[in-house]
Amino acid sequence: MTDYTLLDTSSEHGTTLRLLKRGDEFTIRVDNQHGELMHSSVHNSEDVLAELACKHVAARKKTRLLVGGLGMGFTLASALTHSGPDARITVAELMPAVVRWNREHIGAIAGHPLKDKRVDVIIQDVGKVMREHKNTFDAIMLDVDNGPDGFTRDDNDNLYGLGGLETAFESLTPGGVLTVWSAERDINFTQRLMKIGFEVEEKRVREHTDDLGAIHTIWVAVRY
Repeated sequence: MTDYTLLDTSSEHGTTLRLLKRGDEFTIRVDNQHGELMHSSVHNSEDVLAELACKHVAARKKTRLLVGGLGMGFTLASALTHSGPDARITVAELMPAVVRWNREHIGAIAGHPLKDKRVDVIIQDVGKVMREHKNTFDAIMLDVDNGPDGFTRDDNDNLYGLGGLETAFESLTPGGVLTVWSAERDINFTQRLMKIGFEVEEKRVREHTDDLGAIHTIWVAVRY
């Protein structure tokens, strides 16, 4: 099997990311092969993350959506597919290199979602965006790190802890929905969502559309 070719490396916010390519495949790895953060062939659960959020607010006009974590663009692409022409989607991505890689290297794999006129991308922590926009978003989709128990940044505790979830709750409009992606189940996270006041449903979704591969978790949390 052909080895991966290193396309670029970036060290930001105490984390080193590497973009690699093999044939038509791309992968982003973190901290000297410590772990594969994402791979271009595995994105069904990211697609579903956005689909669930957008379907919940499909009856609304001029929806305002927030995607936390650009990744390889699949969540954003799915949100665009399942949103109307009058939707506005803000993407908050902390790592400048991830935005640059989507524009320069990997945009085609998700259909170049950053080129859609409905999209605004900002290089900023999604928690800060939510704090600055109360009662604003009809849906928020969080795909940051590997979920509530992610391994890349300790600061993600501020996003998935009670304080961060309260911020998400307040950033949503009444009846709005928060969807959260995770590589693993986490009963404590479910309980935190409920404690904040969300009505919570937990979905289990395969990483591949052919019902193969790992099973990921998506929380669907509604603000009523």
